[in-house]
Amino acid sequence: MKKIVVTGGSGKAGRAVVRDLLEHDYEVLNVDMAPPAERLCPFLRADLSNAGEAFEALAGFDAVAHMAAIPAPGLSTEEVTFRTNILSEFNVLNAAASLKMQRVVWASSETTIGLPFEAESPAYAPIDEDHPLYPESSYALSKVLGEEMARQFARRFRLPVVGLRFSNIMEPRDYAAFTGWQKDARLRKWNLWGYIDARDVAQGVRLALEKPTAGAVHIMLAAADTVMERPSRELMAEVYPQVPIRKTLGEHETLLSIDRARAVLGYEPKWSWRDAR
Repeated sequence: MKKIVVTGGSGKAGRAVVRDLLEHDYEVLNVDMAPPAERLCPFLRADLSNAGEAFEALAGFDAVAHMAAIPAPGLSTEEVTFRTNILSEFNVLNAAASLKMQRVVWASSETTIGLPFEAESPAYAPIDEDHPLYPESSYALSKVLGEEMARQFARRFRLPVVGLRFSNIMEPRDYAAFTGWQKDARLRKWNLWGYIDARDVAQGVRLALEKPTAGAVHIMLAAADTVMERPSRELMAEVYPQVPIRKTLGEHETLLSIDRARAVLGYEPKWSWRDAR
Protein backbone atom coordinates (compact mmCIF):
# COMPACT_ATOMS: atom_id res chain seq x y z
CA MET A 1 0.00 0.00 0.00
CA LYS A 2 2.27 2.75 -1.27
CA LYS A 3 -0.01 5.13 -3.21
CA ILE A 4 -1.87 7.46 -0.85
CA VAL A 5 -4.30 10.30 -1.49
CA VAL A 6 -4.15 13.00 1.17
CA THR A 7 -7.25 15.17 1.02
CA GLY A 8 -6.78 18.60 2.54
CA GLY A 9 -3.06 18.23 2.00
CA SER A 10 -2.57 22.00 1.84
CA GLY A 11 -3.81 22.60 5.40
CA LYS A 12 -1.98 22.59 8.73
CA ALA A 13 -2.45 18.89 9.41
CA GLY A 14 -2.48 17.84 5.78
CA ARG A 15 0.86 19.33 4.85
CA ALA A 16 2.52 17.58 7.79
CA VAL A 17 0.95 14.29 6.68
CA VAL A 18 2.13 14.80 3.10
CA ARG A 19 5.68 15.55 4.20
CA ASP A 20 5.83 12.56 6.56
CA LEU A 21 4.49 10.11 3.97
CA LEU A 22 6.97 11.34 1.36
CA GLU A 23 9.80 10.93 3.87
CA HIS A 24 8.68 7.32 4.31
CA ASP A 25 8.73 6.63 0.57
CA TYR A 26 5.03 6.79 -0.18
CA GLU A 27 3.67 8.10 -3.48
CA VAL A 28 1.33 10.92 -2.52
CA LEU A 29 -1.34 13.02 -4.22
CA ASN A 30 -2.55 16.17 -2.45
CA VAL A 31 -6.24 16.81 -3.15
CA ASP A 32 -7.46 20.17 -1.93
CA MET A 33 -9.45 23.24 -2.99
CA ALA A 34 -6.41 25.43 -2.30
CA PRO A 35 -2.94 24.87 -3.76
CA PRO A 36 -0.18 24.20 -1.21
CA ALA A 37 2.20 26.94 -0.15
CA GLU A 38 5.02 24.54 -0.91
CA ARG A 39 4.48 21.95 -3.61
CA LEU A 40 5.98 18.70 -2.31
CA CYS A 41 3.97 16.28 -4.45
CA PRO A 42 1.41 16.31 -7.27
CA PHE A 43 -1.61 18.48 -6.53
CA LEU A 44 -5.20 18.10 -7.73
CA ARG A 45 -7.83 20.73 -7.12
CA ALA A 46 -11.11 18.98 -6.34
CA ASP A 47 -14.33 19.69 -4.47
CA LEU A 48 -14.98 16.55 -2.45
CA SER A 49 -18.58 17.55 -1.78
CA ASN A 50 -19.07 16.61 -5.44
CA ALA A 51 -19.31 12.82 -5.75
CA GLY A 52 -17.82 12.68 -9.24
CA GLU A 53 -14.80 14.77 -8.27
CA ALA A 54 -14.20 12.63 -5.18
CA PHE A 55 -14.34 9.43 -7.24
CA GLU A 56 -11.91 10.78 -9.83
CA ALA A 57 -9.51 12.08 -7.18
CA LEU A 58 -9.22 8.70 -5.43
CA ALA A 59 -9.08 6.48 -8.51
CA GLY A 60 -5.83 4.52 -8.91
CA PHE A 61 -4.68 4.85 -5.28
CA ASP A 62 -4.37 2.27 -2.52
CA ALA A 63 -5.69 4.26 0.44
CA VAL A 64 -6.81 7.72 1.46
CA ALA A 65 -5.97 9.97 4.41
CA HIS A 66 -9.05 12.19 4.48
CA MET A 67 -7.98 15.39 6.20
CA ALA A 68 -10.13 17.80 4.18
CA ALA A 69 -12.89 19.62 6.07
CA ILE A 70 -13.94 22.95 7.40
CA PRO A 71 -11.55 22.43 10.32
CA ALA A 72 -13.26 24.04 13.30
CA PRO A 73 -16.51 25.59 14.52
CA GLY A 74 -17.14 29.24 13.74
CA LEU A 75 -15.22 29.46 10.46
CA SER A 76 -18.39 29.25 8.39
CA THR A 77 -22.10 29.07 9.09
CA GLU A 78 -23.37 26.05 11.00
CA GLU A 79 -25.24 24.76 7.96
CA VAL A 80 -22.32 25.13 5.56
CA THR A 81 -19.92 23.51 8.02
CA PHE A 82 -22.20 20.52 8.55
CA ARG A 83 -23.09 20.07 4.88
CA THR A 84 -19.52 20.39 3.64
CA ASN A 85 -18.00 18.04 6.19
CA ILE A 86 -20.63 15.32 6.16
CA LEU A 87 -21.06 15.25 2.38
CA SER A 88 -17.33 15.22 1.65
CA GLU A 89 -16.79 12.35 4.08
CA PHE A 90 -19.66 10.37 2.57
CA ASN A 91 -18.25 10.89 -0.92
CA VAL A 92 -14.75 9.85 0.15
CA LEU A 93 -16.00 6.70 1.90
CA ASN A 94 -18.31 5.84 -0.98
CA ALA A 95 -15.55 6.32 -3.55
CA ALA A 96 -13.08 4.32 -1.45
CA ALA A 97 -15.54 1.43 -1.15
CA SER A 98 -16.44 1.52 -4.86
CA LEU A 99 -12.77 1.63 -5.88
CA LYS A 100 -11.87 -1.25 -3.52
CA MET A 101 -9.33 0.84 -1.67
CA GLN A 102 -7.48 -0.93 1.11
CA ARG A 103 -8.05 1.59 3.89
CA VAL A 104 -9.46 4.97 4.88
CA VAL A 105 -7.93 7.09 7.63
CA TRP A 106 -9.86 10.26 8.41
CA ALA A 107 -9.79 13.26 10.71
CA SER A 108 -12.43 13.02 13.41
CA SER A 109 -12.11 15.42 16.35
CA GLU A 110 -11.82 15.85 20.09
CA THR A 111 -14.96 18.02 19.83
CA THR A 112 -17.08 14.86 19.70
CA ILE A 113 -16.65 14.44 23.47
CA GLY A 114 -18.35 17.70 24.47
CA LEU A 115 -15.91 20.55 23.92
CA PRO A 116 -15.94 23.28 25.13
CA PHE A 117 -17.56 21.60 28.15
CA GLU A 118 -20.07 24.38 28.74
CA ALA A 119 -23.33 22.43 28.56
CA GLU A 120 -21.82 19.26 30.03
CA SER A 121 -18.77 18.74 32.21
CA PRO A 122 -16.44 15.84 31.50
CA ALA A 123 -17.81 12.58 32.87
CA TYR A 124 -14.32 11.58 34.03
CA ALA A 125 -10.66 12.14 33.23
CA PRO A 126 -8.51 11.28 31.47
CA ILE A 127 -11.14 11.16 28.72
CA ASP A 128 -10.97 8.08 26.53
CA GLU A 129 -12.90 6.75 23.54
CA ASP A 130 -15.69 5.37 25.76
CA HIS A 131 -16.60 8.82 27.06
CA PRO A 132 -20.16 9.93 26.17
CA LEU A 133 -20.43 12.00 23.00
CA TYR A 134 -21.80 15.52 23.45
CA PRO A 135 -21.49 17.41 20.15
CA GLU A 136 -21.96 21.13 20.85
CA SER A 137 -21.70 22.53 17.30
CA SER A 138 -22.54 21.48 13.77
CA TYR A 139 -18.82 20.83 13.31
CA ALA A 140 -18.77 18.38 16.23
CA LEU A 141 -22.05 16.85 15.07
CA SER A 142 -20.58 16.25 11.61
CA LYS A 143 -17.73 14.31 13.25
CA VAL A 144 -20.05 12.24 15.46
CA LEU A 145 -22.22 11.32 12.48
CA GLY A 146 -19.07 10.77 10.44
CA GLU A 147 -18.00 8.11 12.93
CA GLU A 148 -21.35 6.36 12.55
CA MET A 149 -21.02 6.61 8.78
CA ALA A 150 -17.59 5.00 9.02
CA ARG A 151 -19.08 2.10 10.98
CA GLN A 152 -21.71 1.59 8.30
CA PHE A 153 -19.21 1.57 5.43
CA ALA A 154 -16.81 -0.69 7.33
CA ARG A 155 -19.60 -3.17 8.07
CA ARG A 156 -21.25 -3.08 4.66
CA PHE A 157 -18.16 -3.07 2.46
CA ARG A 158 -15.54 -4.65 4.75
CA LEU A 159 -13.58 -1.43 4.38
CA PRO A 160 -11.10 -0.78 7.22
CA VAL A 161 -11.64 2.77 8.49
CA VAL A 162 -9.66 4.53 11.22
CA GLY A 163 -10.99 7.81 12.60
CA LEU A 164 -8.46 9.87 14.55
CA ARG A 165 -9.90 12.27 17.12
CA PHE A 166 -7.20 14.91 16.93
CA SER A 167 -6.66 17.34 19.75
CA ASN A 168 -5.90 21.02 19.00
CA ILE A 169 -3.23 20.88 16.28
CA MET A 170 -0.12 23.01 16.78
CA GLU A 171 2.94 23.80 14.69
CA PRO A 172 6.25 24.86 16.31
CA ARG A 173 5.51 28.51 15.57
CA ASP A 174 2.35 28.25 17.70
CA TYR A 175 4.23 27.39 20.90
CA ALA A 176 5.15 31.00 21.67
CA ALA A 177 1.51 31.61 22.61
CA PHE A 178 1.56 28.99 25.38
CA THR A 179 3.23 31.33 27.87
CA GLY A 180 0.14 33.55 27.80
CA TRP A 181 -2.07 30.79 29.20
CA GLN A 182 -0.09 29.95 32.30
CA LYS A 183 -1.60 32.42 34.79
CA ASP A 184 -5.23 31.38 34.22
CA ALA A 185 -6.09 27.69 34.05
CA ARG A 186 -9.54 28.52 32.70
CA LEU A 187 -8.22 29.93 29.43
CA ARG A 188 -7.61 26.44 28.06
CA LYS A 189 -10.04 24.37 30.12
CA TRP A 190 -12.27 23.95 27.07
CA ASN A 191 -10.34 20.87 25.90
CA LEU A 192 -8.71 19.85 29.19
CA TRP A 193 -5.54 21.71 28.20
CA GLY A 194 -4.87 19.35 25.30
CA TYR A 195 -2.94 19.76 22.07
CA ILE A 196 -0.99 17.77 19.49
CA ASP A 197 2.01 18.69 17.39
CA ALA A 198 1.29 18.51 13.65
CA ARG A 199 4.26 16.17 13.26
CA ASP A 200 2.64 13.74 15.69
CA VAL A 201 -0.59 14.07 13.71
CA ALA A 202 1.41 12.89 10.71
CA GLN A 203 2.93 10.03 12.68
CA GLY A 204 -0.53 8.94 13.82
CA VAL A 205 -1.95 9.03 10.30
CA ARG A 206 0.92 6.98 8.89
CA LEU A 207 0.62 4.40 11.66
CA ALA A 208 -3.13 4.19 11.06
CA LEU A 209 -2.44 3.52 7.38
CA GLU A 210 0.14 0.85 8.20
CA LYS A 211 -1.24 -1.02 11.22
CA PRO A 212 -3.74 -3.80 10.46
CA THR A 213 -7.19 -3.08 11.90
CA ALA A 214 -10.65 -4.34 11.03
CA GLY A 215 -13.95 -2.53 10.93
CA ALA A 216 -14.24 1.08 12.03
CA VAL A 217 -11.87 2.15 14.81
CA HIS A 218 -11.94 5.55 16.49
CA ILE A 219 -8.88 6.70 18.38
CA MET A 220 -7.99 9.78 20.44
CA LEU A 221 -4.72 11.39 19.39
CA ALA A 222 -2.98 14.01 21.53
CA ALA A 223 0.41 15.01 22.85
CA ALA A 224 1.67 13.16 25.92
CA ASP A 225 1.45 16.33 28.02
CA THR A 226 -0.80 19.38 28.48
CA VAL A 227 -0.26 22.99 27.43
CA MET A 228 0.29 24.01 31.07
CA GLU A 229 3.26 24.20 33.42
CA ARG A 230 1.07 23.28 36.39
CA PRO A 231 0.47 19.59 37.21
CA SER A 232 -2.51 17.94 35.55
CA ARG A 233 -4.11 16.84 38.82
CA GLU A 234 -3.85 20.40 40.18
CA LEU A 235 -5.58 21.79 37.07
CA MET A 236 -8.45 19.34 37.44
CA ALA A 237 -8.81 20.07 41.17
CA GLU A 238 -9.12 23.81 40.50
CA VAL A 239 -11.35 23.84 37.43
CA TYR A 240 -13.22 20.52 37.50
CA PRO A 241 -13.19 19.45 41.18
CA GLN A 242 -16.34 17.34 40.71
CA VAL A 243 -14.89 15.24 37.86
CA PRO A 244 -13.56 11.80 38.89
CA ILE A 245 -9.91 11.06 38.08
CA ARG A 246 -9.64 7.45 36.98
CA LYS A 247 -5.91 6.86 37.20
CA THR A 248 -2.73 8.06 38.83
CA LEU A 249 -1.56 10.94 36.66
CA GLY A 250 1.97 11.84 35.70
CA GLU A 251 2.92 15.43 36.51
CA HIS A 252 1.90 16.94 33.17
CA GLU A 253 0.16 13.90 31.68
CA THR A 254 -2.44 14.48 29.00
CA LEU A 255 -6.06 14.42 30.14
CA LEU A 256 -7.10 13.16 26.70
CA SER A 257 -6.14 9.51 26.97
CA ILE A 258 -3.83 8.14 24.28
CA ASP A 259 -3.79 4.62 25.70
CA ARG A 260 -5.75 3.20 22.76
CA ALA A 261 -3.48 4.95 20.26
CA ARG A 262 -0.49 3.37 21.97
CA ALA A 263 -2.08 -0.10 22.09
CA VAL A 264 -3.62 -0.20 18.61
CA LEU A 265 -1.24 1.91 16.55
CA GLY A 266 2.01 1.81 18.50
CA TYR A 267 1.75 5.61 18.68
CA GLU A 268 4.12 7.48 20.98
CA PRO A 269 4.21 11.29 20.80
CA LYS A 270 7.63 12.61 19.82
CA TRP A 271 7.03 16.34 20.13
CA SER A 272 6.28 18.62 23.08
CA TRP A 273 6.06 22.37 23.46
CA ARG A 274 8.34 22.03 26.51
CA ASP A 275 11.23 21.06 24.24
CA ALA A 276 10.82 24.26 22.24
CA ARG A 277 11.35 26.63 25.20
